[in-house]
Amino acid sequence: MGHCNICQAQRILQDCANISRWTYGNKSLGKHPSQKCGFRIQLLPSGRLRNFTVMARIKEAKNPTKKSKLHSKSLSITSPPEGTSAPALSDVSLSSEDSSGQAEMGFGGLGVLRKLPRKVLKLLSSLPLAIGELSVLSGLLALGTFIEQGESPQFYFEKYPEDSPVYGFLTWRWVLGLCLDHVYTAPYFLGLVVLLAASLMACTTTTQLPMVKVARRWTFMKSGSAILKLEVAESLPRANIQDLGVLLMGSGYEVFFSESVLYGFKGLAGRLAPIGVHAALLLIMAGATLSSIGGYHGSVTVPQGLNFMMGDVLTPNGILSKPIPDFQTEVHVDKFYIDYYENGEVSQFHTDLSLRDTNGKEVLKKTISVNSPLRFGGITIYQTDWSISALQIHKNGAGPFNLAMATLQSGDNKLFGTFLPLEDDNSSTNPKGISILARDLQSVVLYDQEGKFVGVRRPGSNHPISIDGMEVVVDDAIGSTGLELKLDPGVPVVYAGFGALMFTTIVSFFSHSQVWALQEGTSVVVGGKSNRDKLGFQEEMNRIFDSVPEVVGKKHSAGQQSASLENDEISSPMESTLS
Repeated sequence: MGHCNICQAQRILQDCANISRWTYGNKSLGKHPSQKCGFRIQLLPSGRLRNFTVMARIKEAKNPTKKSKLHSKSLSITSPPEGTSAPALSDVSLSSEDSSGQAEMGFGGLGVLRKLPRKVLKLLSSLPLAIGELSVLSGLLALGTFIEQGESPQFYFEKYPEDSPVYGFLTWRWVLGLCLDHVYTAPYFLGLVVLLAASLMACTTTTQLPMVKVARRWTFMKSGSAILKLEVAESLPRANIQDLGVLLMGSGYEVFFSESVLYGFKGLAGRLAPIGVHAALLLIMAGATLSSIGGYHGSVTVPQGLNFMMGDVLTPNGILSKPIPDFQTEVHVDKFYIDYYENGEVSQFHTDLSLRDTNGKEVLKKTISVNSPLRFGGITIYQTDWSISALQIHKNGAGPFNLAMATLQSGDNKLFGTFLPLEDDNSSTNPKGISILARDLQSVVLYDQEGKFVGVRRPGSNHPISIDGMEVVVDDAIGSTGLELKLDPGVPVVYAGFGALMFTTIVSFFSHSQVWALQEGTSVVVGGKSNRDKLGFQEEMNRIFDSVPEVVGKKHSAGQQSASLENDEISSPMESTLS
């Protein structure tokens, strides 16, 4: 169809009435479409045809008593090639008997494809589904906090034995079988995160974006009765609409003026903020997922004076994990020491670390402690634990000898022990010797071969102690530092997401307020609405109403008010869109 005026539109309707048989898919509408069909023609202001819609009510054959459904089909309007004329509507294949298959494809096939995404979006954007997803994720996060993560299978065998289940049912079979030892990287956890992200995007697409689109689109109201029906409305006698506009601009409104009508708004950012909140949540989840499947982690206990390679400790988290050149960096434990409270309990423990490149050159040196890690090339080294690796002694003036310390008790009340044999013959099945116990690096307790307490010595005090005819001097207690290494590429993304979440959450409290006004003779009809803080909006409008000056002895004319408040942009009274 080409350029059509109103007369041509009437001709189209006449052509519709002359069509012998109408079909919708494989359903016949009969020979009298005027009784079953409706036609709607929309014209542009220039008289050009914009679109042409055919509407019909069809009863389903399977259920004749069921209420008929209204079906519609909009015909695209295109300009014909130069030198040709638009075909008559009666020639369009929509009305021919042999085109029912094409019509069915046009209405049925595309209709199903169009409806399917909408149904999926509607399902994903439903609030009950989102609440369910958050509830399940919260439960899994709680399990991940309760059950130790990333430990060896032997740890779970001992922690959750089958003969003594935790809470009567939780054993290592449940923990390992349901991947509860690594909840945050389990497929079902990551799948729920993806599903929640899809729900957020669906909600943004179906709810938030349309709301913003509506908020950005506005029209001048030219009906005083319509303005008076708004949430806050007033008729101001002997007032000038330009004075009202100046007061609105002073209150932070963007004001548009044309002839005798006015529109103003402020706080549009409050409409955009929910989209920002959703985007921030998606950013947080993307960062967490990236950390789960794209990072590295590892832990190691290193005695003072020894070293290790970063790449030997770090293990990949998932399929996106890729090694970096800094894995070849060597970490040397220069010194480990502990701070104590006055009562002797451990207060803080520190480790002096030196990093060396492949050439042996020192590239970084730092003392780390709990909550004060070392960061290098994206790798973070945390201070997490400590132990005693060895005890250095002199025996009868000979030495020094290093005795390896074994962990007898872990947790908050650590206990370490070693054994000093009295005889050099290691073939004895029942060796005799001295037992030495220590809870920290401050002191050691010594027992004779009968297990009787002998005394306490501080390492490095050089005070000998005689036990079963042997003189022992405790030179030093060599500590070991427990370090945890992580390469977490998702941390910057998560931090950015939380920053954006805090900002957009604050912005979301901004009210989006709109005001319309109309000059009717010497009176101004003004009204407005707000999506939040309605009481505050009403108080603000009342203050503006009271501040509008009363015009005395001046004749008002709508025709004299065709300029803008400050010769600004004049908006058309037709529907406008804020840029």
